[in-house]
Amino acid sequence: MVNSMTAFARSELSTDQGNLAWEMRSVNHRYLEVTLRLPEAFRELEGPLREKLRKQLARGKVECTLRFNPTSSEARDITLNQPLVAQLVKAAEQLGGQLANPAQINPLELLAWPGVISGQESDQATLVKSARELFEPALSELKDHRAREGAELKQLIEERLSNISDRTSILREMMPTLLSAHRQKLIDRFNEAKLELDSTRVEQEIVMLAQKIDVAEELDRLDTHVIETRRALDSKDAIGRRLDFLMQEFNREANTLGSKAIDTRSTQAAVDLKVFIEQMREQIQNIE
Repeated sequence: MVNSMTAFARSELSTDQGNLAWEMRSVNHRYLEVTLRLPEAFRELEGPLREKLRKQLARGKVECTLRFNPTSSEARDITLNQPLVAQLVKAAEQLGGQLANPAQINPLELLAWPGVISGQESDQATLVKSARELFEPALSELKDHRAREGAELKQLIEERLSNISDRTSILREMMPTLLSAHRQKLIDRFNEAKLELDSTRVEQEIVMLAQKIDVAEELDRLDTHVIETRRALDSKDAIGRRLDFLMQEFNREANTLGSKAIDTRSTQAAVDLKVFIEQMREQIQNIE
């Protein structure tokens, strides 16, 4: 199944304590890179959610942001955990006594310490559970978005593959005529120069030249790459890197065709192939 690496998803939930919202953004990347932005009170979710993303996504730069907006009553009911504050101040003073120039205790840094600020003990465990459950529909929407865009990319790539097959078929049909015309052109040049050459020798040279400009092998390999690319597109695994490799092989054969071109028609066919391959390569950069 073809999945894009570009997607966006959002899910929201209103609770008695406040509003929870997940936002997920995914863009193309060589590997899977996950960034989780969580409020400190939800930090315990980072490990399990990161592992879940690794199991369900193969590539892409994925950013997941959780936002929690407490209700007004929640904001008013904040209190300090005085025993913990006292312990932190005492520990800081003990440490300061061992330093030559200790810095003053910053109250804001104390407030940022986990557990110092406690609200109504607004059932933090319930909030964390809700955030974890809310993550599921957001991830599902992200995967659906990637799948929908992947299906569009697959269609575009299949169209280019059909175009490549058409060009290789045309080239294969043209080659006997092109080789015959090229052979006659060489003979005409010899005749114009009034060179008296051994006919056997001339035929040998023409045969050797025909072998150098023969593109049957390149056309066969292009057909094989088309078949292999279509097989990859139907695979259920992540195929982005494999398609990258196949595009390199496509380019190799197209370059060889261009170097062996002996006619404006074969040159144009090689140029068309390069254009189709480049169009596929650009789309494949977004495939997981």
